[in-house]
Parts: sequence; C-alpha cells; structure tokens
Amino acid sequence: MFFNGWENLFRTLIVGLLAYAVLVIFLRLSGNRTLSKMNAFDLIVTVALGSTLATILLSKQVALAEGALALGLLIFLQYAITWLSVRKRWVKKLVTGEPLMLLYRGEFLTQALHKARVTQDEVRAAIRSNGLSSVADAHAVILETDGSLSVVKESDEHDHSSLKDVRHSSP
Repeated sequence: MFFNGWENLFRTLIVGLLAYAVLVIFLRLSGNRTLSKMNAFDLIVTVALGSTLATILLSKQVALAEGALALGLLIFLQYAITWLSVRKRWVKKLVTGEPLMLLYRGEFLTQALHKARVTQDEVRAAIRSNGLSSVADAHAVILETDGSLSVVKESDEHDHSSLKDVRHSSP
C-alpha cells in the first residue's frame, strides 16, 4: 500500500526525467506563447499539459512514447490554433472572446456587468488598485479576455485608442 517496490520507483524516476526533457524540448520548439496565460484557452492547454505529464509519470498503462505523442499533440494543437487566431479574426473571436467594457466615463454598464457576472464592488476594487479614488476618475474599466480587469484612466488628451477593440454600449 505504501511501497510497491523499487521497480516502480525506478520507472517513475526514469520516465519522469525523460518525459520532462521531452516536454521542455517541445515547449522550446513551440515558442513562448505555448505557456502564456493570455486567455482561457491558453490556461486549458497549460493544465492539460500538466495533467498529461502526471499521467505519464504515474500510470504504468501509458508508455513514454504515447505520453510524448500526447504532449506533442497538445502543443501542436495550441500552436495551430494560435497561428490561425493571429491570421483569422473569426478564429480569434471563437477561441479567446472579446474584451468587454464594464464602466464607461464613470457610469457602470449594468447589462455588461450582468453578462460578465462581475459586481460593481469588483470594478471599484480594480479602480482602487490602479490608484484612483473615484469611479469618475476612470474613463473605462474593461474585462479582458484573460479575466483581468483593466482600468483606463481619464486623461486630458482623451486619446483612448486602446479601447478600439472593446465591445461596449453607452450607459
């Protein structure tokens, strides 16, 4: 129950070292984007890679070659989807969604808050964490595709070109 023999420990050690090496090589070949947490899709791939590595390490039914193929397949699919999403807007929209404006010119966008399941208190907390003391000091608050809240400060120049891709409606 607590110890199944040296053979199992030896297998875990050898397969673990080799699977880890394979994963590192595949990740280096695929580029930095593979492990970025830019959106929910990227997070899912990262979790799937970790789960696959754990299965390779601990399951005798999964051979190292099968595990390496599974890791390679996940990395290839992530690479292919991100490659397509950079070139095809509809793929990007399908995979990552779009940022959503929750507050605009000091006014909460109630429909957007309900759709995003975000409270006004959470928006206020994001405003405070950006060093603003008033909701009126925020030009906009956006729910990004990675789940974070971005605060665009009100400025004298009123150059808010970073809001070009954000879906919103006036309050």
